[in-house]
Amino acid sequence: MYEFIQKAHSGWAYLALLLLVIAVVNALAGMSSGREFTAKDRKIALFGLIATHIQLVFGLLVYFVSPLGLAAFGQMSDKMLRLTSLEHPLVNLIAIVLITIGWSKHKKAVGDKAKFKAIGVFYTIGLLLILSRIPWSLWF
Repeated sequence: MYEFIQKAHSGWAYLALLLLVIAVVNALAGMSSGREFTAKDRKIALFGLIATHIQLVFGLLVYFVSPLGLAAFGQMSDKMLRLTSLEHPLVNLIAIVLITIGWSKHKKAVGDKAKFKAIGVFYTIGLLLILSRIPWSLWF
């Protein structure tokens, strides 16, 4: 069961990152070009939001079903254990909260540029945080 959830978490990460990158590029392009914020732009940002929230659910399942469990907290001197048991979950949770804030702020924003800016800024920060805490050695 654990291995299936872990593979789902790892596999879904590719799709979540792709959709998040597309949302960021779309928002930054829209903001810089001054074009109108359309339903297509809203859907692109929404797909990025949904993908990251599904990834969060997979991540929480992996975290609480892991054979290591919370026992890894006693071994914070081990760099890889610290990354996978503390830094990766905490920083990615913060990133997903920021992405969610960006989505909420865009809904309240008045004007196309403000909508693109809310998504562009918060999604970009979230994406950078996620990329900073991916355990790359376990991916490749």
